[in-house]
Amino acid sequence: MGGTILVVEDDVDLNEIYKEILELHEFDVETALNGEEGVKKFTEFNPSLVIMDGDMPILDGYQAFKQIKEIDVNANVVIITGFSEFEPKSQEAIKEGLIKVISKPLGVDELLELAKKYSEIKI
Repeated sequence: MGGTILVVEDDVDLNEIYKEILELHEFDVETALNGEEGVKKFTEFNPSLVIMDGDMPILDGYQAFKQIKEIDVNANVVIITGFSEFEPKSQEAIKEGLIKVISKPLGVDELLELAKKYSEIKI
């Protein structure tokens, strides 16, 4: 079995697609529909990788990333955004330990590459 992954995405269809693709490749996947739920699931699930949308209701991906890093400074988090990966909040998050910011759409190959690279071992 692959590593453990938490997918945090407010688009229900995308959330389910990411989950199905990852599970087909034998990853253990948990999902959340907003940042607040994502932080809660992170504490319960302790995933080796978090793949999170940057723009969500209740608590956006960047705010959730900061809370996750407070819980576990070594957490592996990737943010997917419909905005530029070069926007200031993305660059600030990278300085704070975010692994990567990826502009949408996230393709299947890129999703699996991320999963394989960052979910096997929790750094």
